[in-house]
Amino acid sequence: MGDPRQHTAELTQAALPPLDSLPRMSEGRRRAGARERFFAGAEALGLTPEILRFPEGTRTAEQAAAAVGCELGQIVKSLVFLCGGEPVLALTSGANRVDTTRLGDLLGGAISRADADGVREATGYAIGGTPPFGHARPLRTVVDRALLAYDSVWAAAGTPDTVFELTPDELVQASGAEAADFAAD
Repeated sequence: MGDPRQHTAELTQAALPPLDSLPRMSEGRRRAGARERFFAGAEALGLTPEILRFPEGTRTAEQAAAAVGCELGQIVKSLVFLCGGEPVLALTSGANRVDTTRLGDLLGGAISRADADGVREATGYAIGGTPPFGHARPLRTVVDRALLAYDSVWAAAGTPDTVFELTPDELVQASGAEAADFAAD
């Protein structure tokens, strides 16, 4: 496929308004805004990620791993659940599924999956493009210990066609995540 870095998105560092104040816009403009919001959020945390864009999409862990040429387990799935009605974020290895009973025991409540509107409301991003940090509001976050075994991992950068690489330490620090075992056996 060639070097994925040829698809790097060029982003500005402009200050962006809150998501709910944005006028309705085309899908292309909304995606550009989401990438810019993500980049601004990353910079606020001291990160300057190299964002790679793949027009064919990186919505699923399998698509993302194929696009960047890494192991499926190196993909960070940013999954939003509800725990007692409150949104929580489970950063899960692309090779794993979440055991909602384990997650509920860990977080202390009944777990259900957030719908697309709930994900966007909690994070400011669409399913398939939700990054591990830089959300519309603070979220309690846990990270799958399996991700910590890699030298680097890849996560969504605000849209279903962008990703970025970071170390597991950067992932934990930037997301404020607690490392935990919540993957299904």
